[in-house]
Amino acid sequence: MLANEALERYAHAMTICCYLDSPVGRLALEADGEMLTGVRWTSAGERATNVRLPPVLKEARRQLERYFAKKLETFDLPLAAKGTDFQKSVWKMMREIPYGRTATYGGIAMALDSGPRAVGMACGRNPIPIIVPCHRVLGSGGTEGGFSGGRGLPTKRKLLALEGVVLP
Repeated sequence: MLANEALERYAHAMTICCYLDSPVGRLALEADGEMLTGVRWTSAGERATNVRLPPVLKEARRQLERYFAKKLETFDLPLAAKGTDFQKSVWKMMREIPYGRTATYGGIAMALDSGPRAVGMACGRNPIPIIVPCHRVLGSGGTEGGFSGGRGLPTKRKLLALEGVVLP
């Protein structure tokens, strides 16, 4: 019985991954147990293993498919992003930016009593892009700023255009 309990705990601590081909490239969705821990861009060469997917990965894939089909504006998933307290506070604020709207690095920095560069660094370290919408954060005056996912700024532009955001 103890060996089975240890094996079950180990299985819950493992990162399980599934894939989604999307309009912005192939995405790997990652979970530890019942929490989504990552979304990252990957190549077609990375293959899924024959593991039973936890419900959170099935639901994340379903919600992302609906998002890309313009049928979902707000994600509702249990998230467990690993980062510093400051990074987590930035990611929380990003989740509050409504679909089709944007915020600025400076605006988030002001709300957190920080600097725009620190906010930009936290955006760049966001382990759950799209769902935690770092693409909705722009530079001052509506400039694009940066984007570390996919192909960089072209991917950010595509995500914003999907949501109906027109950049200056």
